[in-house]
Amino acid sequence: MRSLKRSGLSPASLLTGIAALAALLVAAPAAHAADTPLRDLAAAKGKVIGTAVTGSKLTGTYGDIAGAQFNSLTPGNAMKWGSVEPTQGTYNWTEADQIVAFAQAHNQQVRGHTLVWHSQNPSWLTNGTWTPAQLGTLLQNHITTEVTRYKGKLAAWDVVNEPFNEDGTYRSTLWYNGLGSDYIAQALTAAHTADPSAKLYINDYNVEGVNAKSTALYNLVKSLKDRGVPIDGVGLQAHLVLGQVPSTLQQNIQRFADLGVDVAITELDIRMQLPATDAKLTQQAADYKAVLDACVAVTRCAGVTVWGFTDSDSWIPDVFSGYGAATPYDENYTPKPAYHAIATALGGTSTPPTGACTATYGVTSQWNAGFTGQVRIACSGASLASWKVSWTYGAGQQITQAWNATCTQSGTAVSCANASYNGTVPNGGSVTFGFNASWSGSNPVPTVTLG
Repeated sequence: MRSLKRSGLSPASLLTGIAALAALLVAAPAAHAADTPLRDLAAAKGKVIGTAVTGSKLTGTYGDIAGAQFNSLTPGNAMKWGSVEPTQGTYNWTEADQIVAFAQAHNQQVRGHTLVWHSQNPSWLTNGTWTPAQLGTLLQNHITTEVTRYKGKLAAWDVVNEPFNEDGTYRSTLWYNGLGSDYIAQALTAAHTADPSAKLYINDYNVEGVNAKSTALYNLVKSLKDRGVPIDGVGLQAHLVLGQVPSTLQQNIQRFADLGVDVAITELDIRMQLPATDAKLTQQAADYKAVLDACVAVTRCAGVTVWGFTDSDSWIPDVFSGYGAATPYDENYTPKPAYHAIATALGGTSTPPTGACTATYGVTSQWNAGFTGQVRIACSGASLASWKVSWTYGAGQQITQAWNATCTQSGTAVSCANASYNGTVPNGGSVTFGFNASWSGSNPVPTVTLG
């Protein structure tokens, strides 16, 4: 707390007031059924909120949540080359068709994933010996067949997946080695010819912030645009680690948008080292909110897809030993703080259980023309990923300075929100912020309202 010169008034003349304020924003699981569905919140902002799904699981609780909460589905594996064409010229559309049918029944978009990738290809393709002409024909035929099958049914395709190394050079793959970098243009052109209405994306990971890899993607998209190659957007996968959301995420989204393409967060999950704790889940919620906030802030960010909505369907534990709990729902389909963070970023509200998070207002010192106040926000039985408190002064008090919060005052109404570094309040934890203010005549306890 900052020290201030006092007027010499006796302690008896100091006014202290304690008032319970409601802390507003992201809380650990409240009554899920009472929340506005994420898809409705996203639609109100003109955004997509999607999830990757496994077709065989689209029943029961899994299917209910997938249908009710999301307005877009991405097949996690069902549309990859190895799944749909395991034997050359023989196709298996069962799971892909199932997901498309589910989406149509639930008024959802489908994002096709993925047509050209270095991974999850059938052995007949990867073990074959192909001339460039043969490889080009294989690429053309596969894209044409798959995209044509779903023509008019899919909103977007991740046409080319993960073309770059971390340093921004092209990844050595079957496609790059056989056809050069122009395989990307060939793939986009084939997809556009097969379905001119679908939005065509290039998708990659570790391109969320401004770095060598995202700059290579930026330069590629610019070049494709300059050449007239059909390219509608870039996908930022966003497989992130707890506490490591890139600070340049919004800037990066904006620079791609400025090229005249859409941007989508396509595979968002935020993994943590297990076991999960209240503090980690609170940080995860703040991270999810930061990603959603960045997308909401840019008009051409089409939306966000989480890579599986429940921890029971997440790929993380199988790939990153000791890590998990990366999605917005736990393994029992209970919404985690991250779920409520997404809702908040999309304009919804999520109220903590009654009394779980509170804020106390106090006057810590006062003199003849001013006073110092402090608000302490504490949680027990819930957690916050961000917070906002507000009140109305009744005697003309005016805040002149605040620290550890961003405070605004309009007339008698005051609203204070967390700073960038103290939005998280874990279960059992607290944060405080302070302010200086002027007063004249009296300094009564302010009238409490929800912020």
